[in-house]
Amino acid sequence: MSGHSKWSNIKHKKEKSDAQRGKIFTKIGRELAVAVKSGGPDPESNTKLKDIIAKAKANNMPNDTISRSIKKAAGDAGGANYDEIVYEGYGPSGVAVIVEVMTDNKNRTAGEVRHAFDKFGGNLGQTGCVGFLFDQKGVILVEEQEGIDEEALMLDALDAGAEDFSAEDGYFEILTAPSEFSAVRETLEQKGYTFSSAEVEMVPQTYVQLTDEKDILFMEKLIDMLEDNDDVQNVWHNWEETI
Repeated sequence: MSGHSKWSNIKHKKEKSDAQRGKIFTKIGRELAVAVKSGGPDPESNTKLKDIIAKAKANNMPNDTISRSIKKAAGDAGGANYDEIVYEGYGPSGVAVIVEVMTDNKNRTAGEVRHAFDKFGGNLGQTGCVGFLFDQKGVILVEEQEGIDEEALMLDALDAGAEDFSAEDGYFEILTAPSEFSAVRETLEQKGYTFSSAEVEMVPQTYVQLTDEKDILFMEKLIDMLEDNDDVQNVWHNWEETI
């Protein structure tokens, strides 16, 4: 679940192998569990849980799997407690990278994240070193398909409280303030729209292009190594990927 070159990332996500998809389901399951423990198992009274359920559905997580995860978390009072931590650092040639984790062992995770940066030409920085280069936004992607009218979707999104709307490469992107994300997503869902992606993301203000083949290879490997870590929930970066 890396970010943000959104169009290429969505295509990659749709092409994930079963094993990779299983890892994504595990990570979303952890988010569901944390949300249930903090706000209860009822999505109608737990907005964060409702948002994560929408994210799970956008990633094609089966409804029965979602339900099992929620029921397990609701009945698992003695289960693992996860710390939510954000790491910031630099990839090759100064690419800004933000890593969001949920971990039951902070020392283990910190060492593994640092190792990934060191191994592939980057370095882990201090909190705040790159965060100012990103804006937190609700991001909803709707795939262009028969039956979806661009103008109608744009008006529905803006009427619901969206900040911006754009169309590119077979997708419609809807941006919201984080505080408006849940309301906009829910309104569009009630109008029958389905989402290729729907979550609050760290959106880069500007992008960095890499031209050196070694830098590109190392950046790809850095993202892969971080995403393969079971504790890592999201990786955001400002590398302008090209497919």
